[in-house]
Amino acid sequence: MKELALWFFMVLFCSAHAQRISLSDAISGEAISTAKISFADTSVVIFTDAEGQADLSTWQNLDSLCISATGYRTLCIPYDVVQKMNFAVNLVRSDVLLDEIVVTSYQEESTRQTSIHIEPLNLREINQRGSFNLNEALTAVTGVNQFSTGIGISKPVIRGLSGNRVQVLLSGLRFNDQQWQDEHGLGISALGISKVEIIKGPMSILYGTEAMGGLINIVEEKAPPAGTFQNDYSAQFHSNTLGGVLQAGTKANYGDHWYRLRLSLSSHSDYSDGQNERVLNSRFQAYQLKSSYGFTKENWQSTEHYQLSYSRSGFIFNDFSHFMSADPRWSRSMTGPYHAVLLNRFSSVNEIKLSDSRLKLNAGFQSNLRSENEGGGELSLVMHLLSLQYALKWHKALKNNWSLVLSNTSNLQSNSNYGKRKIVPDAWLAESSVSAYLKKKLPKIVLEYGLGAGVKHIKTLSTNTVNTAEKEIEPFKQTRPFYNALLGMSYNPAKKWNLKLNLSTGVRSPNLAELSANGLHEGIYVYEIGNPTLKNEQNINADLGLNYFGKQFQFGLSAYYNYFYRYLYLLPSKEEWFGFPVSRFTQMDALIKGLEAELVYHPEILNGLKVSVNYTGLIGQLRNGDFLPFMPAQSIKPELRYEGPEKSKFLSYYFVNSNFVLSQKLVSPSESTSPSYQLVNAGFGFSRRTKKAYYSLNISANNLLNTAYYSHLSRLKNFDLLNIGRDISINLKIRFNHKIKNNNVQ
Repeated sequence: MKELALWFFMVLFCSAHAQRISLSDAISGEAISTAKISFADTSVVIFTDAEGQADLSTWQNLDSLCISATGYRTLCIPYDVVQKMNFAVNLVRSDVLLDEIVVTSYQEESTRQTSIHIEPLNLREINQRGSFNLNEALTAVTGVNQFSTGIGISKPVIRGLSGNRVQVLLSGLRFNDQQWQDEHGLGISALGISKVEIIKGPMSILYGTEAMGGLINIVEEKAPPAGTFQNDYSAQFHSNTLGGVLQAGTKANYGDHWYRLRLSLSSHSDYSDGQNERVLNSRFQAYQLKSSYGFTKENWQSTEHYQLSYSRSGFIFNDFSHFMSADPRWSRSMTGPYHAVLLNRFSSVNEIKLSDSRLKLNAGFQSNLRSENEGGGELSLVMHLLSLQYALKWHKALKNNWSLVLSNTSNLQSNSNYGKRKIVPDAWLAESSVSAYLKKKLPKIVLEYGLGAGVKHIKTLSTNTVNTAEKEIEPFKQTRPFYNALLGMSYNPAKKWNLKLNLSTGVRSPNLAELSANGLHEGIYVYEIGNPTLKNEQNINADLGLNYFGKQFQFGLSAYYNYFYRYLYLLPSKEEWFGFPVSRFTQMDALIKGLEAELVYHPEILNGLKVSVNYTGLIGQLRNGDFLPFMPAQSIKPELRYEGPEKSKFLSYYFVNSNFVLSQKLVSPSESTSPSYQLVNAGFGFSRRTKKAYYSLNISANNLLNTAYYSHLSRLKNFDLLNIGRDISINLKIRFNHKIKNNNVQ
């Protein structure tokens, strides 16, 4: 009867002025959606919307309310205190392992409700790392490494797989760039994002080819609370490169529409290694702009994003020091060889709420113009990759706790050469796939089923010096069908335990280089030749995970067995081309198997202290017994972290960690072994929040002991160049909050 009276009270006063509570992260200030708000002595609950807000006008006479959200500490607070806070409430994060709402999967929910291994990394954690790029920050996640050429060029590695075997999503769409060469980096920064979600294992069923090793979903920041606008500024400095990043942004929310604008400038000189030796031409620069506009009309929400970036990074190759003399230490001029990338990207993110289902449509295009200046001021290689794509998903809740997602993704690409030097031909590529995903929720078990199919069409065009009559490979066109499946179970036998079992397949069509390359690969000076008869690469991955979520102890354990049919790799031959060695792309079955473990301890004696350690190790082998190239070495990463309690809205944190990397002796015949090393990192930071402003300071020291080391996943190791030495990073951010005057937000 009490609940009935409350609902009658709500109906009676529905015309009253709405009093809306606004929930945000105590550190980042980001809105918290889908938070649960319950009221004392009732069973009625409400949830916050996408902007982290909920209407409380009906409940003003109640004594107290409790607020809970996955990943945050539950807060129970008197209603009059909420009024004194002007209905703006901040939630403090919880350190519980692997239990956050994720959006990469088919549905937005806790990671315990899916068999897929998903790990989120929010912007706050990224900023604390003091990394040079986003890929480097992602290495904080167990099982994730980076494949690098210095500190300006890198790409993510998930369980030993990288490049076209790892799919990257931005605004829910595939990020298409020219990753078919090792020295082509990903080229995405942390500007304007809220978090990154990492899926380990194949996700080709949903995202088509190139998602066979894993998925990285980059989630854009949300709008500020309705009726407010924010201006923020940040500056980051790195001692090693005598450079850093300057950022500025503004965003405002008028209720039915919002906008944002962000600008960024990055500039770094050459880095110094652990022996204080300067690595010439390792400098890089980037200029970026991001803008967004979003609106809501009845059952339709839409956000349009535009991104513009221009980056330049020094080109390092074997015996480079013999060709270039040192310029002043602070110099950033690109007088030597360099890569340049001009990126334009537009995307539209839409959600339509139907009567009993939801329809999501993401669509966009991307222009990626890559050029290389090999010295002398003339661009030798100029390539333009133009992409047009969409991703369509229909979500439907069925009876008896069943849910269904139907998906269709399509991608059209055009590759064009404009420079004198060419490695791959002009080409057209088109891909489309469909999938069906079913989920069944039982009291303790979640079951997942999925089937998918698609087709990829490739047509190469006649391109001078690559595939004309005098060359080995002629122009061709191919149509390649592919199929995928998923079967998973997430079992929660008790509140603190979770068991995951996932069987899934992935597929990858050979890229342009593997099918049709015919040119000298700069940097390593190897002449590469493709093979148009190569088959699709297919893998079957079995993943078993066990997680425990105790108050003081949490741990996660994951073992995987990833078998590849027709694994694609570059094989050195005995041929030569004008004195340069020749390598050809070939295939053979392969296996990657590994183990990941993480242990977290929160001592009861000191609230806020966290002791953690994680381990990762894998082995990759071809069917003939040879080890796969560029497989990461085993590593153990312990960390001690303390986050102070919230006092007068002042927060602080301190950490020290180490990375023990074992020697890598399980190498391919064309590789050299790598010795073991240990890196020590430390950092601390402070943040303070007021009604009108937010201030944060992050200071970190990476490679604190200035260790001289070779990373096995660094291309520079082949040139006898060490990785970066000690670097101290300082990151200062200021954000001002304002109310929008004369705004009619309800």
